[in-house]
Amino acid sequence: MTIRLIVVDDDPLVRAGLTLMLGGADDLEIVGEGADGRDVPELVARHAPDVVLMDIRMPHVDGLTATERLRARPGAPEVVVLTTFHADEQVLRALRAGAAGFVLKDTPPAEIVAAVRRVAAGDPVLSPAVTRQLMTHVVEQPERSPRRATAAGRLAELGDREREVAVAVGRGRSNAEIAAELYMSVPTVKTHVSRILAKLGLNNRVQIALLVHDAGLLDEADGD
Repeated sequence: MTIRLIVVDDDPLVRAGLTLMLGGADDLEIVGEGADGRDVPELVARHAPDVVLMDIRMPHVDGLTATERLRARPGAPEVVVLTTFHADEQVLRALRAGAAGFVLKDTPPAEIVAAVRRVAAGDPVLSPAVTRQLMTHVVEQPERSPRRATAAGRLAELGDREREVAVAVGRGRSNAEIAAELYMSVPTVKTHVSRILAKLGLNNRVQIALLVHDAGLLDEADGD
């Protein structure tokens, strides 16, 4: 299956480099390019991509706003955020908006190609290690954040077992690790994750991890 891809970046040299690099993969097709977030709705409507590679800083409509608007639409393509920062509050905002992850602009070409493939297959780009790193760079402390009560209220919708799985996801555990830790099968873990996403209206595991962090459940897990 060919993965249809749109590249959005205000730097023409970056766009050209990404297009040349990604276009060289047999299973990737660059179907459109944009120089600003305001170009995204028309590009998506015209080309129906599977993945949008989105820069953050653009002059008129930034990549964060464009991601929020795009992911709010039904049937939206996945979004991978491009950034020069390895841990940035702006990246967290993009992930909360439904981006599937992010890649650094200086990431080796093969890894960017692999990231696009993973996102197209439904997997977040962030590794467990990077997810944990992002958790430690949140500007607001959860106990002082107004998000805490809201996040805790949302997670209260989960059953006990779903809550345990959500906390394990928040700690960066893989499905196999969660299965071993909670004494269940990997298919059962996948079922729980799917139910959590559906109940909470989330797009991916990264959003589960962020919600668990906002609710302060990682602190409780570490205390236990």
